[in-house]
Amino acid sequence: MAEYNWPEAGKRSLIGGRIRRVDGPGKVSGNARYTYDVNLNGMLYGKILRSPHAHAKIKSIDTSEAESLPGVKAVRVIQEAGTEIKWAGDELVGVAALSEEIAEDALRRIKVEYEVLPHVVNEEDLSKVGDRARPAQEQRKGEPEQAFQDADAVSEGYYGQAVITHCCLEPHGQIVGWDDDENLTVWASTQAVSRIGGQLGEALEIPVPNIRVYCQNMGGGFGSKFGIDRWGVECARLAKMAGAPVKMMLDRDSELMVAGGRPSLFAKVKVSASKDGTIAGWESESWGTGGVGGAGVPPLPYVLTGIPHQKKKHTFISTNIGGSRAWRAPNHPQACLVTMGAMDDLAAKLNMDPLDLALKNVDLAGERGELYREEFLKGAELMDWRKKWRPRGQKRVGYRAYGMGLGMHTWGGRSHNSTCNFAIHPDGSVEVSLGSQDLGTGTRTIIAIAAAETLGLAVEDIRVNLGDNRFPASGASGGSTTVGGVSSATRRGAQDALEQLLARMAPALGTTPDQLEIAGGRIQVKGDSSKSLSWKQACGRLGVNSITTTGKNPGEGSLNSSGVGGIQMAEVSVDTETGIVKMEKFVAVQDCGLILNMKTAESQVYGSVIMGITYALFEETVMDDATGRMLNANLEFYRLAGIGEIGEIVVHMMTGPDYEERGVIGLGEPPVISPGAAIANAVANAVGVRVSTRPLTPDKVLAAMEKGGVA
Repeated sequence: MAEYNWPEAGKRSLIGGRIRRVDGPGKVSGNARYTYDVNLNGMLYGKILRSPHAHAKIKSIDTSEAESLPGVKAVRVIQEAGTEIKWAGDELVGVAALSEEIAEDALRRIKVEYEVLPHVVNEEDLSKVGDRARPAQEQRKGEPEQAFQDADAVSEGYYGQAVITHCCLEPHGQIVGWDDDENLTVWASTQAVSRIGGQLGEALEIPVPNIRVYCQNMGGGFGSKFGIDRWGVECARLAKMAGAPVKMMLDRDSELMVAGGRPSLFAKVKVSASKDGTIAGWESESWGTGGVGGAGVPPLPYVLTGIPHQKKKHTFISTNIGGSRAWRAPNHPQACLVTMGAMDDLAAKLNMDPLDLALKNVDLAGERGELYREEFLKGAELMDWRKKWRPRGQKRVGYRAYGMGLGMHTWGGRSHNSTCNFAIHPDGSVEVSLGSQDLGTGTRTIIAIAAAETLGLAVEDIRVNLGDNRFPASGASGGSTTVGGVSSATRRGAQDALEQLLARMAPALGTTPDQLEIAGGRIQVKGDSSKSLSWKQACGRLGVNSITTTGKNPGEGSLNSSGVGGIQMAEVSVDTETGIVKMEKFVAVQDCGLILNMKTAESQVYGSVIMGITYALFEETVMDDATGRMLNANLEFYRLAGIGEIGEIVVHMMTGPDYEERGVIGLGEPPVISPGAAIANAVANAVGVRVSTRPLTPDKVLAAMEKGGVA
């Protein structure tokens, strides 16, 4: 039996290198095919009529005019009269037609009568939510009242992040076609190729093996594309009614209203400490919404869980907005903002550099404390923190105020269960096949690296097959689990296949399998290159039969583990006349265990930081109290950062034995956690006063300065 381990540092040819993505040429040339690009012969276009009301009861639905419109091939009522609608955008009626224009015209002809009911769509003001609030049980640890009484310094603050919505560049959707009444083919933009067939099979009451799912490329998911969703099921039903394949991709307004949001979090926090900065007490009252459903309890205090005395209470608020979904590190960015904001305000209260306060209290982070210390010191070096930092409001050049802030974060990242078919063919080609998906993060490249490293080949020699549920099942891409899962399954399958190949070649080289090695694309006797076969020669001796193995990753083992962390530092300037925040420099120091590909690892962090800058400065869902509707459900007014608004980003990945011995750990989520906190703290440092809630828009910055800043 093979011993499954990654090669030692001195014996790696590919792992840890900077390897370009194998699918890069296809994407930059436009040849890569996304779900949106699929167009089938005879295909119809699906659209959905959505509720304009945040809370209402359907009194009647009349679809007769839509059904009689030329070009309309199917109309299906999704929610019948008498149904209670709980958010604007909820699905009412589906239509399939010969063109998008005809389908949209049909929607306008559907007549719906409503009984409009009271709604709540904004939750920041607790006094206005009434019985929508569901207080959670108070949690206590130690003696918090005594800790505050004995403290040398107590800082109090208010912090918050409003609901923001998923904004994937490729919207949710699918193309569905029936081969007959029992066999279905689905092209979906999904994070769960191996999962959604089961969801469809249950909803449509057909055997899961009858459902074929494809997803070769996708334009982002970030936690929002695990399910087939109601619109996916209705797309399949419309296709069956019409007797033709139906394409239903969400329009941008629907995408922003119903495809999932990140829950809000608002909190009033008190923190106590001694004169030297040793933190002793934490007290928080927090609340937030995830829409009609729940949103999870935020992990407060964040990272610094070892604060000895704590008192906290969280309230869930049910609102009439589209439901929440996983959004890259669920609940962590919100909790990080609250905790790191409170720490920064405490440092200001103590007249202390927040870096010194962080270093003083890293032990409160548990066993990762010393790793955080190392990361903070590296970040300070890259940011030139000690030279640049000044107390709040004390660095001005004309009308521009400059400031710096920091944050710290953690994540699990343990791999998911994954299975692959691994094949070495007589012509020397190698194939790895998994029912996984590549969200755009480089999954194909990681698999190719793991296989090529094991076999002593080049990345280009490996063919990776993904995006088809007929391949062996692999977990959904969520929780930063994919890289650990697919790489470990590939490594296991490759090692088993290599063992078989060496056993077959040993007689030809006059030795035993344990005396053979792979070196420079050849199989040779250890230490004797004169007794060798090229890779192609060796594979040619297989005759007509390939070597095939099954690599299984059980989700744990020597190849991967969990538990990463990182720190981030932001430098901003603020125009004190307009309130506009400009990013100057951002430093991200991150660990993720053994790094398989430095280029894609850094790319993950760059992308996360850009996403963090965006939600810190621009993103917000603007809900109208009067109508209950989202007022900015478009990319004109739902703002995302442009290239000129990002500033300089410096990424440093932590490597070395202390990190790499833990094996591969997921990276997708952790670096998106701290940007909001670091940027908010940098703005407070610049203008001299806390801007309490994100996004840090000019109006909020100016209002905060007017109330108590140094402008």
